[in-house]
Amino acid sequence: MAHTELTAELVVDGRLPHALALSPDGRWVAYVVSPVGRAGDHPTSELWVTASDGTGPPRRLTSGEAHDSAPRWAADSLLIYFLSDRAERGTAQLHRVGLVDGVVEAVTSWSGGVSGHLPLADPDLVVVIAADEPSAADERRDRERDDARVWGERVHPDRLRLLDVRRREVRTPDAFGDRHVVEVAQRPDDGMLAILTWSTPDVDPGLVKPGLHLLDPVSGATRELGPAAADASSVVWWSVDDAWHLAYVAKTPPALVGGDAVLDVVVPGNGPVGAHRNLTAGTSVCPSSLVQVDTGPPLALVADGLDTAIHRLDPAGPTLVELSRVDGIATSLTTNRDGDVVAAVVSTSYEPADVCAGPTSGPLTRLTDLRPELRAIQWGVQERLSYQASDGLVLDGLLILPAGRSHKDGPFPLVTLVHGGPYDRHADRLMLGWNPSGQWLATAGYAVFLPNPRGGQGHGHDFAARVAGAVGLDEWTDICTGIDLLVADGIANPDRLGIGGWSHGGFMAAWAVGQTDRFKAAVMGAGISDWGMLAATGEQGPFEAALGGSSGWEGTGPHRHDRLSPISYASKVRTPVLILHGGNDTNVPVSQAEFFHRALRRFGVEHEYVVYPRENHSIRERNHQLDVLGRTRAWFDRWLG
Repeated sequence: MAHTELTAELVVDGRLPHALALSPDGRWVAYVVSPVGRAGDHPTSELWVTASDGTGPPRRLTSGEAHDSAPRWAADSLLIYFLSDRAERGTAQLHRVGLVDGVVEAVTSWSGGVSGHLPLADPDLVVVIAADEPSAADERRDRERDDARVWGERVHPDRLRLLDVRRREVRTPDAFGDRHVVEVAQRPDDGMLAILTWSTPDVDPGLVKPGLHLLDPVSGATRELGPAAADASSVVWWSVDDAWHLAYVAKTPPALVGGDAVLDVVVPGNGPVGAHRNLTAGTSVCPSSLVQVDTGPPLALVADGLDTAIHRLDPAGPTLVELSRVDGIATSLTTNRDGDVVAAVVSTSYEPADVCAGPTSGPLTRLTDLRPELRAIQWGVQERLSYQASDGLVLDGLLILPAGRSHKDGPFPLVTLVHGGPYDRHADRLMLGWNPSGQWLATAGYAVFLPNPRGGQGHGHDFAARVAGAVGLDEWTDICTGIDLLVADGIANPDRLGIGGWSHGGFMAAWAVGQTDRFKAAVMGAGISDWGMLAATGEQGPFEAALGGSSGWEGTGPHRHDRLSPISYASKVRTPVLILHGGNDTNVPVSQAEFFHRALRRFGVEHEYVVYPRENHSIRERNHQLDVLGRTRAWFDRWLG
């Protein structure tokens, strides 16, 4: 069989499924398909539907000329509500489409747009989440550019609204003050709504000050349930011993660094709510999302080492019971009303992301084939690694050999790619993407090491919490241990080593070149050079301060974060560094890259500094993604060739 060359165009012109929604009757999966790289000024995507049992081909419901997102089924499994900016680019409105006739109908024309929605059990009611429409004064200020931004003034939080779709009337309950609504879940028995809010629309401090509330959509009666744990999401109802509970995923209290946990709170008919109990304390896995089951306990999607599992909450204990497992990664888990059918986006070692579905007990069957063009590519062999850190901690990761080569052909030039987060992981999926990715380099002749050092997801809270106030220390040693083993095994050429990554991986690349000269080239993608500055300017300031161990306003220093910041070691750098960053990055502001660039320039270090206009933390525009891929591979070719 002839093999096709893997080009950058093949990577970025692919299509990805996401935002799955299984119909309440379990028969249909709605999902969104988006291109990897955006060609124009605005993102575009398509809404599709397919039978969950694989009978018949998938059917496209929208044209792909607008940005369609967030499909949600009506209770009768015949209508799909979704968001689309087809009327005005960049401004989403609620639409619906019939499963049978395929007719698309606009439901809202809310000035400023809609950010979220939830069809309710009452077929005439839909929750719409949207900020207040601009006032005449707001419009005047906008026209006249009288738009000075004063912190705390003219805040526009998203509010919960109840839309009667038959009468086209919107009711906004006078509830929750100016808190920012982010999530809604409906109780199966009586329609009571649980609402998750942030203190403000800003990630900092909103994300660390979430709250839970109740709203009766009929009477409008509300009830405060108090604060939730930081970074709360994925709120679901479930019944235990005839009492209603709310469960959600959040950072394991009380710290901001560590593994995610499933937290659970009893919601009595009246009186104070119970304590928020950690249902996953002591487990060696990491829950990533919950899915409500109307007739039983919720399902949980769980990161477990290099794989992903579907669990069910069990009040009898142990509270997480594994039902089925996916070799690789599964995301966007969804289920039907009874929880006996599931769908998810799945990617395995050599298969790209596709929509899969099946019984909750498994196995899942692939329903889509979105990237058939990749079947002609000869991939590098991907192997699972397991080894011990210097302190005995068990670690895992992946090794990808150069395409068409085997162990006996080594040693090879080796590039180590560090994942982001640090609370992320390398799962055993097809390692192909717009950023420096394993197969992109393996098909160019490199061996690629994908380590999962401490601090990451998939090994429980304690494993993830080990980097609190200690980034770059033991996690760096974990990575070095893996590289040393690959050198000793004859896989890696010690004179041809490179390192790179994006976000926290970019930090580790910048950290590495300040600690050692063993690498001949490094790629710092959207990386951190100064933790104190990131805590002060990044959108997740409290989390960054917890990782770096301190903030700049804590006295005159030296601070803990100074010791953990790559900029502090810039005078020691001798390795050529490629710095890549989005010009509009709000997560890791471009000042982080600028700081490192100026330091390397000051010390005469060979480097290249590239800023991508209009881009945030992830690079989205097609031409920019092509540039990242081409420039990254060329950089390693130049210095490791």
